[in-house]
Amino acid sequence: MTEHDLPLVGIPACVIAEGGGGDFHKVGEKYIMAVAGAAHCMPLLIPALGDWYDPRELAQRLDGLLLTGSPSNVEPHHYNGTASRPGTHHDPVRDATTLPLIRAALELGVPLFAICRGHQELNVALGGTLHQNVHEEDGKDDHRSDQTKPYDDRYRERHAIRITPGGVLQRLAGGATEVMVNSLHAQAIDRVADRLAVEAVSPDGVVEAVTVRDAQAFALSVQWHPEHPIALEWPLSQAMFRSFGDAARARRAGRSASGAGGGRTEAA
Repeated sequence: MTEHDLPLVGIPACVIAEGGGGDFHKVGEKYIMAVAGAAHCMPLLIPALGDWYDPRELAQRLDGLLLTGSPSNVEPHHYNGTASRPGTHHDPVRDATTLPLIRAALELGVPLFAICRGHQELNVALGGTLHQNVHEEDGKDDHRSDQTKPYDDRYRERHAIRITPGGVLQRLAGGATEVMVNSLHAQAIDRVADRLAVEAVSPDGVVEAVTVRDAQAFALSVQWHPEHPIALEWPLSQAMFRSFGDAARARRAGRSASGAGGGRTEAA
């Protein structure tokens, strides 16, 4: 497969206000390189333009959808949550882009891989709710990034997850019932959306991975960060991105066979 035939994986951007005026649509390089290198797909950055897009038309053009982590949190009105504390970082245009795009991608069978904020977005898009500060919940640990460590060291193994027997994640983990992951989040899934199956939990009960029960293609979501170069050395990280890439290649091949190759939808 040449670079001209690589599946197109859409990666929605965050809107970041930079000093000096103006906003920037940004995606962390680690996500771009994981899609390119570990999934062997063509990353396609999607500006956060909200309802400027028809989400179904956009999803039709994609062979895969990757949802990234972010410094921002999903606005709580999307899941009937209480108002956020003053100073909480939100990105309403990203919410307006990703939430309908998730639903459209699942409807059309577009392979989906969600990470951290993306994990939370998937749950909200399908009707679930979030803990806004999970470390303040009874019995829950502090899962936030350790700011005393150098940046890269924050992505090293931090705690175990218990993997659901017989699930998708256990297959990708080579049959393991427990693996170590990193942890860099304050929000977490509270009520799991009905369409989601829990694939792994942390020792304190935080939902660490889910799949979509009725998905037509790969649809996996994790709370930790497998995309960082350190985490990409782990066998499970490699297996997840490889399986996501394989699903995107299968969609690409099917679209090409039906005359919709090259990312273009068929004429009506």
